[in-house]
Amino acid sequence: MKITCCCFIILLFAQNIYSQSIKICADSLHTSFRGLSVVNDKVVWVSGSNGTVGKSVDGGQTWDWMKVNHYEKTEFRDIEGFDENTAVIMGVSDLAYILRTTDGGKSWKLVYENNTNGIFLDAMDFWNEMNGIVIGDPMNGRFFITRTFDGGKSWQNIPDQQKPLADSGEACFASSGTNIRQLNKSDAVFVSGGLKSRFFNGNRITLLPIMSGKESTGANSITIKNDKVMIVVGGDFLQKNISDSNCVITKDGGKSWFLPKINPAGYRSCVEYLNKNYWITCGLNGVDITNNDGITWKNISTQSFNVCRKAKKGNAVFLAGNGTIAKLGGPL
Repeated sequence: MKITCCCFIILLFAQNIYSQSIKICADSLHTSFRGLSVVNDKVVWVSGSNGTVGKSVDGGQTWDWMKVNHYEKTEFRDIEGFDENTAVIMGVSDLAYILRTTDGGKSWKLVYENNTNGIFLDAMDFWNEMNGIVIGDPMNGRFFITRTFDGGKSWQNIPDQQKPLADSGEACFASSGTNIRQLNKSDAVFVSGGLKSRFFNGNRITLLPIMSGKESTGANSITIKNDKVMIVVGGDFLQKNISDSNCVITKDGGKSWFLPKINPAGYRSCVEYLNKNYWITCGLNGVDITNNDGITWKNISTQSFNVCRKAKKGNAVFLAGNGTIAKLGGPL
């Protein structure tokens, strides 16, 4: 009887470990979403193709959709929301733009423009409401970086000699706005892909044991639990079901990396740290959760998403993809 009871408790616990579910908030939208910023449990911003930006102030129950005037054909691959009124969006290529709103998206001010041949912005991150950074594909052999120190009102390109050197065939992916992340109060780290996939932490650069070797392969996203524990995901976006070497973990701040025992179920474009030992990752063929810092992953949905983000102040977790926005439900 004691054994039976114990087994029942273990089984019940195992069932509850991955009791999360994906709840659709908005669907059948004619936009591919890659930018997502969850300010708190109520305020959520998304951005995507066709100059589209969306905002919810009630935790995803209803959405206000807007087309940014004069930028109706722009791909806004990343967005950073600060509250329900203030946000910054990033248009990626050809003519690269950064715009800012302070009236909830009713109007947008152009705060940065770059028409240099070959410009392609990939991702944006902010340390706080004042200090932010944008990473872009290499130009003249060095990764492009621009910074803001006034909440996105103005941007300054860093000098070429301070930009990290890129290898041949190495670039970044503008797949979810998460291949650059703040590491601490002053530093950021980023990951690259393509023919070579590497982790950049200041002057320390580490080759990642993640799938690479083709333009469609490599690291797409990094997220950070602390200055020691980080997870990187990627793969090959042209072969979404291949799960080999699509996730790598470090527990020593990026000095060394290792593979999970059970990988996410395919190519993954975004990974997000949630709390305790929980993380979430998503991609073209589904969503996975881990409760042991990435050692084993459990697929909880086959719905396609490009990006997943947790509230900066709160517990809500949202996902966005091709015409779809969803919310993670269930306890963590």
